[in-house]
Parts: sequence; structure tokens; C-alpha cells
Amino acid sequence: MPSKSSARLAALTVAAACSAASTIVFTSPAHAESVRIHDIQGSIRMSPYAGQQVTDVAGIVTGIRTYGSSRGFWIQDPNPDADPATSEGVFVFTGSAPKGVAVGDSVTVAGTVSEYVPGGAASGNQSLTEITKPTTTVVSSGNALPAATAITSRSVPAVYAPAGDTAANGSVNALPLKPSKYALDYYEALEGMSVRVTDTRVVGATDPYTELWVTVKPRENRNRHGGTVYGSYDDQNSGRLQIQSLGATAEFPKANVGDTLTGTTAGPLDFNQFGGYTLVASELGTLKSAGLERETTRKQRSSELAVATYNVENLDPTDDTFAAHASAIVHHLKSPDIVSLEEIQDNNGAKNDGTVAADQTLTKLIDAIVAAGGPTYDWRSIDPADNTDGGQPGGNIRQAFLFNPERVSFADRAGGDATTATAVTKIRGKAHLTLSPGRVAPADEAWKNSRKPLAGEFVFRGRTVFVIANHFNSKGGDQSLTSQYQPPSRSSETQRHQQATLVNTFVKDILGTQKNADVIALGDINDFEFSKTAQLLEGRGELWSAIKSLPRSERYSYVYQGNSQVLDQILVSPSIRRDCDFEYDSVHVNAEFNDQISDHDPQVLRFRP
Repeated sequence: MPSKSSARLAALTVAAACSAASTIVFTSPAHAESVRIHDIQGSIRMSPYAGQQVTDVAGIVTGIRTYGSSRGFWIQDPNPDADPATSEGVFVFTGSAPKGVAVGDSVTVAGTVSEYVPGGAASGNQSLTEITKPTTTVVSSGNALPAATAITSRSVPAVYAPAGDTAANGSVNALPLKPSKYALDYYEALEGMSVRVTDTRVVGATDPYTELWVTVKPRENRNRHGGTVYGSYDDQNSGRLQIQSLGATAEFPKANVGDTLTGTTAGPLDFNQFGGYTLVASELGTLKSAGLERETTRKQRSSELAVATYNVENLDPTDDTFAAHASAIVHHLKSPDIVSLEEIQDNNGAKNDGTVAADQTLTKLIDAIVAAGGPTYDWRSIDPADNTDGGQPGGNIRQAFLFNPERVSFADRAGGDATTATAVTKIRGKAHLTLSPGRVAPADEAWKNSRKPLAGEFVFRGRTVFVIANHFNSKGGDQSLTSQYQPPSRSSETQRHQQATLVNTFVKDILGTQKNADVIALGDINDFEFSKTAQLLEGRGELWSAIKSLPRSERYSYVYQGNSQVLDQILVSPSIRRDCDFEYDSVHVNAEFNDQISDHDPQVLRFRP
């Protein structure tokens, strides 16, 4: 899939330039009124005062943000009402670094109440209630701060979100908040208030944007590394919470999954476009390492064929990660016989000049593998037509096969190119590809602006194995779990469903020609093992996702917003599954680490053809 980090950087750039957001406009007449913060916040997500002028809004300054595109300060009423659905805190948006206020000041604020949607209305995100265009008066300084509300395993409901109002296209904006029943309502009722968590375990490693994810529910779908497994659309893991910092970037802890922020982490509860509810910490706990180490799979036996898939995240010759990727392949994957690579970029990376060849990228990786003590792999791939397969413009990502010629041979059949489809033929009673390597139905609309599957025919110990390397349409454009629309829309599924159906049809052609053929479809499927995408790819038993042979707590290859989840899969035909003579390993070397070289963990299958 296209790099999350590069896509996010682009979004942040837009945000810095034009706020990448929207303000909901209301037509009610504006008027001045002296109100309390809990009146402004109200008991639904949308302020009853949105679009109106307010005056004399009293509170204590609890935090000041001087960086980014959303600068301002938080205030909180030290005298709360008795309604748990109404927040006592609110963000005051100043646009530039706030001047003349300090934490602990007692202030009154006049301004316009706005509902700001981080990421813009099209994102589907919930809105953040703010006071904009403020005039602030400092009443006194050095006041005690309101006590931070403790977010704990008991305080956060297990049910994540209410069902949206069907009359409002699934939006929850107008529904009354039920903070004791739904996690999203609970967090919304604390929006803008000072909150705290204590001794929380990290479930999403620190990323380049100095944020990490913790859980306040240490037993919630825990895996042995300390992550939180996402195993169902019905269980979004309500204990997850994003942590950012009001302090210096250099002071933010570099945490891996399983580490702990000991002591108290506290600050205002914000909402941002990349993760939703976020504790913006003015006080950070102390990082305690869990000593997480990168996993190593076992070496395949001489009679076993080892096949792997590995998304190397936009690899091009200018990157400095070749040695690290080579080390992962040699030392942690134990030099599989066949490696399906995803996100191999062309010879000059994202430079958009018409270059499509990737021989330099692949040769540099092979040389690095040799230097790391691995075999001299050979490779096969097909160059895409320029800028037709998605990903970074100019990068021309594609799948490629590495294979160890001392262990496995490749059946070359010429003619494969970016637009010509390979097919299945029968020769002496056996299935064969007309083109090897070849692409699967590359002209079909299902692959528009997306990577086309690469099919190859390999021979191991005299037996043919068909391998289909995939990189399905990414999840870009899907609504987040914290969306105002519940359940959130997963619009990107439509294309993946079409893609899965096409690949399954191709596998049916192979198995219809040779019932006992060994077929493997693998790669970055960009969807979960329980998803409809996976079901369509599996079909009626033509394939089976072998990651399901692992315990549920071990089924993950990617960590996103604190959820350890499956995106990368290896699916096998009945001849491989039936013998039960295979081993599957999700080799966790990247996704849980703050110094990851890719955001995906490689997968390895070993079997006896």
C-alpha cells in the first residue's frame, strides 16, 4: 500500500498551509451571551451556541499550544455542573502563538463558538468545539488547575460507538451523549478537559510525528508482545488512546509496543484528524522498556519450500534502508526460497520523469542481501506503464519476485508486459501459464490506479508451484473508527472486492485445469483476514488464508492507531492446506518498533510440495 507516512506528510503539509479543515456554518442569528463552558459544549457533539458570539466565558488556562496549524489554549471551568455528558473544557483558537496568557491564569473569553472539523468535512471526522476570534481578559494568575479526570479501564465503556442516526446518513452528531454506554461518547464528554492516565502500556510505537498509542485496558485483546489485536469489526478496542505532547519534540519518548509510560501522563483531551481523541500531554510518564526484540523465523528444511511476502515501503535506490532490509531477509526470514516484494519503486524513486524500470532497485537489494551473508537471488518483475498503478507519483511501485536459483527455478515464458494478460493452458495434463512472469487481467477496471497482480511459475524439487503476488487497493479514503458516521464507511472496499474476485477467478482457472495444483496468492491484501475481501479471495475453497492457522492473538502484520491487525496474507490452494504439512509465521520485525524500516511485517510460509 502507499506509504502511510508519506501520505500523512502530504496531509500535514496541506494542513499547515490552509488548515486542511472546515468550520461548520450555522444560520442562527449571532448574539452576545454570557455562558459557562458546559453550556457551550452541551450534551450532544454539536454546540448549541455554534456560530454565535459569547462573552465572559470563565475558566482556568490548562494548556497552551504554540505550534502547528491549530494554535491556542485550553480553558476549564473549575466549578463543574452535575451532568456527565457536558464537558467543562474548551479550546480557544488564536491562530498564532497565544500571547499574554499562562497556564494557571483565570480568564474570561469573548468570541465566536465554532465547530471545527480536523481534516475537512469530507473526512467524516467529528468536529471540535472551539471559541474563535477571541478577546481574552486575565483575571488572576497562579491559580490551581482543575483536577484532571482519570481515564481508566473501568471508566471507558466496552462498546465503542452508538449506531448513527439513519435520518442523518449515519451521523452521530445530533444524538444525546451517553458517556457511560459508549466509548466515543465518553471521550466526547471530556473534550477539552484535563485528563490523565496512569501506568499505561504502549500499543502503537512512537512515529515520526511524535505521537504514540496506549491502552487503558491492559487485558483487552492483548497479544504476547503487549499489543492490542484487532480481530473483528464489532470490537474496536475502546481502551486505545493517542498521546501527543505539548513539550519539545526531542523530549517525546521513543517507545515500542509493550513498553509502559509509568506514572502519570496528563493534559487536555483534543481531537485531531489522524487518530481522533488525543491526550495532548503537558506531563508525560516515564518510559519503561519491555525489551521487545525483533523476531526470527526458523530456517526451512531442505525438503521445504519457503515463500515470503514483504512490503518494503517505497524502496528506491536513494534509500538508506537496503542493508536493513537485507538483514531482515537474511537473518530474520532466514533467506526464503521465494520472496514476493511489494512497493518496489523505479530506478529514480518519486522523480516523475517517465522512468519505469526498477532493475537498479532490485539489483541494489540483491547485492545488499549477498553482503549480509544471503544467497545471490535472481529476480522477475514487469514494469508498469508510467503513473498507472497508484502510489507516489513518479514512483511506479510494483511487485517483484526474488528467488534463490540454487533452490528453485523459474519457468520463463516471454511476452509479459504492463498490459498483456497471462492465462492458463494445459500441457500434458498439467496447468501452465501462457506468460511467466505475467500480469493477471491488467486491463480490467478493478486495477485502475492500482497495482496489477504478478503471476509466476516456479519449480521446486520437480513440482510446479504457481505464485501470484498482490498489492490490493489501499484503505485511503475510508472513514476512521472515530468518525462522526457510525459505523464508518469503508469505501475503498469496493475496489478490493473486485480485485479479490478477479484473482480468485484466475486461481479457479488453474485449479480447473489441474485440480491438485499448488497455488499461492500472497502480498499486501490491504484488508483483514476476517474481511469480505479475504472471503472473496478465498472463494469456495479455492484458497485459504494461512494466517488463520495462527492463534487469534498472533494474527497481525501491521499496527495502526494502536490496533495490531492483518493486512499482509499468504493464501494457499487445497493441495497445500489439505496435507496440513505447512507452517506459517508472521515475523514481527517492523510494525511494533519506533525505528521500523517498513510499516509492514513480512510473512513466511513453509511447506512440502
